[in-house]
Amino acid sequence: MTAAPATRPPAADAQARLLLLIDVFSETKAARGIEGRMKLAKLDFLLRYPDRFNTLMANRRPNVDAGENPWLTGTIEQSMIRYRYGPWDPAYYALLGALTGKGLIEPKHEDAVATYCTTRAGHDVARALAESESWRPVRARAVLLRRYFNLTGLTLKNLIYETFPDIVEADWGTHL
Repeated sequence: MTAAPATRPPAADAQARLLLLIDVFSETKAARGIEGRMKLAKLDFLLRYPDRFNTLMANRRPNVDAGENPWLTGTIEQSMIRYRYGPWDPAYYALLGALTGKGLIEPKHEDAVATYCTTRAGHDVARALAESESWRPVRARAVLLRRYFNLTGLTLKNLIYETFPDIVEADWGTHL
């Protein structure tokens, strides 16, 4: 009998990033949150990769200030991989499970689509994070994503593929 490989708990920074992103999309009048993991992954891709976000903003909204780079070090915390529907992180399942288990987000299922929105406790934690110097630019970038890229997951995937052919050409499982 072989032992199961050790798994690492979901990173606190990655949980915070997703919580802020989901919270910004939960603040609308409809308070729907983020509809579907595909949309979540594409928005997170644009949040994690500031150069890609800046390129997309320059193409779609050339006169809009893209704001401060939320990742001051310029390094990607953990690279995403090229998957069937574009950029993806296998850690999403653990991250979303951790946020749900902590009572910070609530997944709602309609048909085959999961919608993720923050709970009252999740909103309070996201607000506290957003007040810190480290996380304020991340929240500001998430607000820009909601304002200019609140599209369906499929539309976001197509937009990313049209703008970044290198992602389309990458083999499945390749780190982006």
